[in-house]
Amino acid sequence: MENTLETLLREIRVCRLCREHPRGAPLPHEPRPVVVASRKARVLIAGQAPGTRVHASGLPFDDRSGDRLRDWMGVDRTQFYDPDRFAIVPMGFCFPGYDAKGSDLPPRRECAPVWQARLMAEMPQIELVLAIGQYAQSWHLGNLRRKNLTETVRDWQDIFARPRVPCVLPLPHPSWRNTAWLKKNVWFERDLLPVLRREVRARI
Repeated sequence: MENTLETLLREIRVCRLCREHPRGAPLPHEPRPVVVASRKARVLIAGQAPGTRVHASGLPFDDRSGDRLRDWMGVDRTQFYDPDRFAIVPMGFCFPGYDAKGSDLPPRRECAPVWQARLMAEMPQIELVLAIGQYAQSWHLGNLRRKNLTETVRDWQDIFARPRVPCVLPLPHPSWRNTAWLKKNVWFERDLLPVLRREVRARI
């Protein structure tokens, strides 16, 4: 019997919904879905959407944000890109383009409704979800998400303690644009990061 996960990944890699059946303006460039799914990984990294560098390389978090995220997690590149250790599934699989101010647009609205639940169903072994940013937190936390990202991440202990499988740790985006947020919210590095590293280490 054919591996259902591999079949699903093949479908995702040729997905053109955002070009051929867009919800709004079509994707302004050719799609290049970036996703890592696995039947062995126990940790899922749920991000937002690839940036330009990731769009070019096809390697998730292949940028300075990835360097910071790996530092937060306490892992190196070899560990991070081992699909037996980590699945990496953003809310939108393709770089969404830029807004008028030159910032990345939100994840495409076509992706999550079609692919997220199907991928999660094929990875029942996932024990820990790192929900990075408000879009991933909205999908993975549902009504546990607070009214904004700061409040959601600040309440990480209550969220993480909920008896649910997989458990979820909410994180801000590791973009260097969030350096001011990190300086303002010193509890994040002091309190949350040691738990993040401990929980990741226990599962890889």
